[in-house]
Amino acid sequence: MILKKATILIVDDDPDVLTAVKLLLKTEAHEVITEKNPENLNWLLQRNEVDLVLLDMNFNSAINTGNEGLYWLRKVKDWKPNVCVIMITAYGDIDLAVRSLKEGANDFIVKPWLNEKLIATIKELLDKKEGVKTTKTAVKSTAGDTSILGESEVMQDIFYKVNKIAPTDANILLLGENGTGKDLMAKAIHERSLRADKPFIKVDVGALTDTLFESELFGHKKGAFTDAREDRTGRFEDAQGGTLFLDEIGNISLQQQAKLLTILQNRQVTRLGTNKAVDIDIRLICATNVPMHELANENRFRKDLIYRINTVEINMPPLRRRNEDITILARHFAKLYASKYLKPSVDFDAAALQKLKSYNYPGNVRELQYTIERAVIMADDHILRPDDLIFSILETANDTAANDDDNIQLSTLEKNAILRVIEKHNGNITRAAKELGLTRTALYRRLSKYDI
Repeated sequence: MILKKATILIVDDDPDVLTAVKLLLKTEAHEVITEKNPENLNWLLQRNEVDLVLLDMNFNSAINTGNEGLYWLRKVKDWKPNVCVIMITAYGDIDLAVRSLKEGANDFIVKPWLNEKLIATIKELLDKKEGVKTTKTAVKSTAGDTSILGESEVMQDIFYKVNKIAPTDANILLLGENGTGKDLMAKAIHERSLRADKPFIKVDVGALTDTLFESELFGHKKGAFTDAREDRTGRFEDAQGGTLFLDEIGNISLQQQAKLLTILQNRQVTRLGTNKAVDIDIRLICATNVPMHELANENRFRKDLIYRINTVEINMPPLRRRNEDITILARHFAKLYASKYLKPSVDFDAAALQKLKSYNYPGNVRELQYTIERAVIMADDHILRPDDLIFSILETANDTAANDDDNIQLSTLEKNAILRVIEKHNGNITRAAKELGLTRTALYRRLSKYDI
């Protein structure tokens, strides 16, 4: 919808805010309605064809919930689910504003705002509501090849969300299958944050035993345990002022979860072998390929920890759900590896692109990347053809076995064995994979294959 045709409702108990926004928008929008009392919201929404609501986060109203903005946001979404809502907040309430995105808000602005930015935000939301395609195709990072590319609608939604939450200190949980780009997204969020000039520290917590978990994250004093030959800071302290990225968070034990929760609640860490607590100031990003409905099982993961790490969640989609991005990704990797291996620039013929688009990509973007790298290395021509594209034998072998009737009995035995070992280790994938003689990646593929 064009802003000139839109009706905008502004709800704020500060008359100066109402006056300022009305003056700003009266020449931009079709109609601007102002209201001091949020209790009149329903009446105003029923009486007017409102396209967008600017809603304050805090009111001195009879509701008195402490976060009245969220209360009225829910009401607006109940009454008019399709109305766009932008929350107005003070800088000190940014965490609350980020929470409003999870409650259904489309965006938020921070007082004092830039007029041009507010108008641009309103226009973007109204265009998106009307289905006008945006031109953004990537979230970029400055650290090497860490651009996350995509023209698909699902990626556009992710880019929009990242642009809103990256500058805040909100804790973020990245969900998605292996190979979907969770590592790159974590790095990109850090580099778009206000902590970009501070450390970005990554830890694969799913691979840590209980002893290593404490030593790696919290640090230790010399002599704290047998191999502690010198003092060492933990990853929380290493990330001071910056971002701590905990990968494979869904695979840590309940005991490890309890220790992590204590640190996040107290915002202090104590090295092994000492009693001295150190204050920590970090932004936390976590990632897991475990689906949220499985994390919600308290026999596997503590709900109170989920709430701590999941102020905002971002679901990284598998490549099979963003087929329209395959061409742009393939050309990006082709350019990257042609440069890396000092090859002439390469492109794809129509049949090669069709082959790429027809494949299911169980290994997601990572599998596409390695497929293109291999093709560029082996290519004798500057045009890649279908025969140049050889998909991973690891993935295709699994697909073939899954469709082989002779393997049905064997598959049942394998599935039951996996279930028993995972149950034995209380859901710890790293330990289960070790006992089964598999890598974690191979075990995850089997979990997906058998729908475990």
